[in-house]
Amino acid sequence: MNKLFCICKIALLPAILLVAHLVTAQTAAPKPLRIGIVGMEHSHVYGILNKGFREKNQTDVEIVGIAEPNRELAERFSKQFNFPMSLVYATLEEMLDKTKPEAVTDFRRIVSHRKTVEACAPRKIHVMVEKPLATTYADAKAMAALARKHNIQLLTNYETTWYGSNHKAYTLSEQKALGDLRKIVVHDGHEGPKEIGVMPEFLTWLTDPVENGAGALFDFGCYGANLSTWLMHNQRPTSVMAVTQQIKPDIYPKVDDEATIVLTYPKTQTIIQGSWNWPFGRKDMEVYGQTGYVKTIDGTRMTIRLKNEKTERSDNATQADAPAKDPFTYFAQLVHGETKPDELTSLENNLIVVEILDAARQSAKTGKAVKLN
Repeated sequence: MNKLFCICKIALLPAILLVAHLVTAQTAAPKPLRIGIVGMEHSHVYGILNKGFREKNQTDVEIVGIAEPNRELAERFSKQFNFPMSLVYATLEEMLDKTKPEAVTDFRRIVSHRKTVEACAPRKIHVMVEKPLATTYADAKAMAALARKHNIQLLTNYETTWYGSNHKAYTLSEQKALGDLRKIVVHDGHEGPKEIGVMPEFLTWLTDPVENGAGALFDFGCYGANLSTWLMHNQRPTSVMAVTQQIKPDIYPKVDDEATIVLTYPKTQTIIQGSWNWPFGRKDMEVYGQTGYVKTIDGTRMTIRLKNEKTERSDNATQADAPAKDPFTYFAQLVHGETKPDELTSLENNLIVVEILDAARQSAKTGKAVKLN
């Protein structure tokens, strides 16, 4: 009997091993997203370089190539982050063809975003750009058409997307804890790009009206347009009014450094304040409804006052309230089908953002509100 049992056990062993292999394969972590970096002249490139070359044991992304024509700039980052110059290619097309990435992150000047999508979309390569999506509404629509035609993800990365406080505020709004929304006020900015010491390659195009679209109007106005559009569920405003100033023309002679945008909806109003003149950096938001309000202070801290509460109270959010810990983790999860698209990062949202910014630029120039059809 024991001998027969042993024979059966031996006969079943291959099947058992096969089942164990299949279970292990199904539960194993997915391979890192093969990602290419497009340009290094935007300071936000530090995020992906830290992720890819310094973060220990991360399995979200693998940097397979970098497209950067400025050899000196690439060598500077190579020394700082200890990656081989063999990863660097002179053109975007060469990097795409030689390294075959699944996705790219674009850190070039904003006006170049369209060229990146034109190169990547036909190759079925997913794209994430830094905010905003484009410098003109015409470019944004062309990029969206390419993304939809070739069925790729086209994301826009904002720092505030990864603030747990914003997502907790959004949840309060969705739960109708604030009542119907009446006013949204968003503040974003800092002392100024030159004042805070951004790298010269970044400063050159950030302060150019063609390559960046505008100054503080685009650089920081896009945050409020993104958040307002999210809270309003991709509802387009009926009108856009903007006022810009050059408070420091000696430092920023070509672009505005102070901007206020007013968005009008049928029953809600949004005020967006973007500035290169704040005494300190800030990214915060106030959301007022009929019966309550929530104010975010930073990525975690917030204050709330709801109906029947005599005073406002402090509250805190955590990283878990955001869709992921960072944009690159989220990008990898989205491409690999591990998460669904988030409304805040959606292409639909960011098309409206650029439409708002384009209208705001026109309004600031003419002094008149721009009505959106």
